[in-house]
Amino acid sequence: MMPIPKTYLHDKLVLLLVSGNIFLAFISTILIFLRLNVGQGGSGYIVEYRSNLGISPFKAGSITDILSFAVFAVVVVVIAVGLSVRTYGVRRELSLSVLGAGVLLLILSIIVSNALMVLH
Repeated sequence: MMPIPKTYLHDKLVLLLVSGNIFLAFISTILIFLRLNVGQGGSGYIVEYRSNLGISPFKAGSITDILSFAVFAVVVVVIAVGLSVRTYGVRRELSLSVLGAGVLLLILSIIVSNALMVLH
């Protein structure tokens, strides 16, 4: 395991992006858990939309398929921060772009998971 560069923890923009990633992952998981209807059964959630299927483009799934969005948010944060720490010593801009891509992925994850949860 590589040690965290000392300047990484003192860079304000890096800390802003890391905290933004963590906050968006937290919001994503909270929104998913608040919209789950655990008491009404674990099935009936719409997890896919396929426009090429014609009359029934929605595919139903179980509660674990919806919970995979929360797991995805946590995995994105861990990978983005890990890659950012490893690339900070090489180029600061690359590290910042990795964290920015993580923010973008988390925002898209929130939008998609909420759109699917509304269809439930």
